[in-house]
Amino acid sequence: MKTTGIILTTLLMMLSFYGISQEFKPNYDEAKMPPYKLPDPLVFEDGTPVKDKESWQKRRAELLRIFEKEEYGVSPAWKGKITATELASNPDAFSGMGVMKQVKLTLINGSKHHSMNLLMYLPKKTGKIPVFLGYNFNGNYTVTDDPKIIAENIWDIEGEKVQQVKAADSDRGSSYNNWQVKEILSRGYGLVTLYYCDADPDFNDGFKNGVHSLYDWKRDSSSWGSIAAWAWGLSRVLDYLETVPQIDSKKVIVMGHSRLGKAALWAGATDQRFAMVISNNSGCGGAALSKRIYGETVGRINTVFPHWFCDNYNKYNEKEDKLPVDQHELLALIAPRPLYVASAEDDQWADPKGEFLSCVAASPVYQLLGKEGLPVTEMPAVNSPVSGTIGYHIRSGGHDVKLYDWQRYLDFADKLR
Repeated sequence: MKTTGIILTTLLMMLSFYGISQEFKPNYDEAKMPPYKLPDPLVFEDGTPVKDKESWQKRRAELLRIFEKEEYGVSPAWKGKITATELASNPDAFSGMGVMKQVKLTLINGSKHHSMNLLMYLPKKTGKIPVFLGYNFNGNYTVTDDPKIIAENIWDIEGEKVQQVKAADSDRGSSYNNWQVKEILSRGYGLVTLYYCDADPDFNDGFKNGVHSLYDWKRDSSSWGSIAAWAWGLSRVLDYLETVPQIDSKKVIVMGHSRLGKAALWAGATDQRFAMVISNNSGCGGAALSKRIYGETVGRINTVFPHWFCDNYNKYNEKEDKLPVDQHELLALIAPRPLYVASAEDDQWADPKGEFLSCVAASPVYQLLGKEGLPVTEMPAVNSPVSGTIGYHIRSGGHDVKLYDWQRYLDFADKLR
């Protein structure tokens, strides 16, 4: 999978263009971190404490509005229709372990339409099947080496000219280790995935492509960016999954890595139909606390990826202390549903400790709602997962999705059984 950064040359050019010093060095020293205070998710903006489940629902709505207005942007309500067309299938995937299907979803909003192609693997079993849903970075044909998977055009966003290019057959199955489809099927779960640029191409295109093109209105400082668009696209896929007889639509687990982990968290916050949420190395703008000023900062992420968040988020560039919310409150919006956050020891850019502390700070909301939250307050050792209704691990290695991660997610998903 791709990392959170783009190639170094492009990064330095963008930093120079936006007037940011190329000598900037992220802080990786806890001793150099400025003091910070986290907002309390269980206190309203006017200072009134949240005392029960009923008042939490009002506080939840308040927090959601702040995140929409100040960070991710306001996504439009969906009142269109979705059509589904089967493109290809393999009834004996993985030597008969499962069934593979490819489905084209067409989203229709008045005279406008946009398509996204799904790759689905379902185990051969009776009864409703719980599924993991997540975007892939490099195209459906990279998820496994099945020659029946259609190799479609992909976006080249790292070259000198951003453009769509023909998929290279040599890349078929190149992301297999990130998806572990055989492991997922063996545990009785299905996988639904789609190329993330199908929902919104990952470059600053003025929001002319992808699902943004379904709407025609003047943008303002709180309009949705790409992360919100990716999250919105996941909800549209869930709309479709609710119509598939084999799938248990009440047990759809939304999962994402890196920038797509940010999208998975926002999808889980904005759409309570998702039964479980998994964030893998999501970092700044995802699970990591912004006010810690460790690794990637709000200013850096807005500078390099100006299309990810709403314009209002730029107000907090290198001014994280002014943020009215922090990411533990994003995690709290998922309560009381199961949530798993994973870090990697060598991925300091994503601030593993900040991701862990975010889980700790979200736990009081889970406890208010009768759930355990995260059962520890001290960061666990590497490769020593902990879980209540919030699960967490930090594994050895870097910014990636490994078999170890998937095994922990599958264990955690059994909570839905």
